[in-house]
Amino acid sequence: MAEGEKIAESDMKRSHAIELLARSKPTLAARYGVTELALFGSTARDAAGSGSDVDILVAFDGPATSERYFGALFYLYKFRGG
Repeated sequence: MAEGEKIAESDMKRSHAIELLARSKPTLAARYGVTELALFGSTARDAAGSGSDVDILVAFDGPATSERYFGALFYLYKFRGG
């Protein structure tokens, strides 16, 4: 993922979200033990509106400790617009 790349949640299309997750996964795996990322909700259905959020299910290779959970959350959150 390009450093500093941001996207507005209301502009998030399914294909762009999947691309961002795929590009983020190697870093998330190395830093936080992420094994799977799954998009769900309105963005996954390509039906996101201006008030929509982006729903992501994250699986870890072990316990989802606070360091892993919040590390992955903040890593993904920094790409949100606003």
